[in-house]
Amino acid sequence: MTIAPPSKLSITGVILAGGQARRMGGRDKGLLPFAGRPLVEWAIESLAPQVSTLLISANRNLDAYGAYGFPVVADLEQGFQGPLAGILSAMHAARTAWILTLPCDGPQPPPDLGARLAQAVIEQDAELAVAVAGARRQSVHALVPVALSESLRDFLAAGERKVDLWHARHRVALVDFSDRPGCFANLNAPEDACALEPAFIQALPTGREADMT
Repeated sequence: MTIAPPSKLSITGVILAGGQARRMGGRDKGLLPFAGRPLVEWAIESLAPQVSTLLISANRNLDAYGAYGFPVVADLEQGFQGPLAGILSAMHAARTAWILTLPCDGPQPPPDLGARLAQAVIEQDAELAVAVAGARRQSVHALVPVALSESLRDFLAAGERKVDLWHARHRVALVDFSDRPGCFANLNAPEDACALEPAFIQALPTGREADMT
């Protein structure tokens, strides 16, 4: 398979906000307040400068997400089938050759995520790239070509759901982000927000506090 090398102009950013959020009591995580703003706004702010355009993958509150001015894409299959289902729907909706995915519940993703993943794809002759922080793979912080949509569709049709298992079918570049460990902190449960919010606010650049509503 021949895939054009990724560049900013050929990448659509995809914010994954379509989960069921059981540990959050079923609340829509992307719309939960964090440091004065819904979590999805922090993701948009970080991801938008890294890509040519954005999509939001969501299965609830579509009007609320649509108010941000970006296309909102629901899973092709109902029933909260996991992040790969959202990624497949985003592949079908994207008008670029690549998508850069990240979850909605991480308020401070790396500002150079796209650039470093794209560089790794080119240098390692990989089909896709995934961030790694320490010993942990950040599987949905990934740069993926839409040309792999058929592979992903077949994987899901076989009843598979695990992201790493699908990645393993392809040439994967693992990119070390151990220099940015705080960028992969996420909010899986209500207590996570209490733990992360004070340090997050303190680290905001001067003047950013005024942007919070």
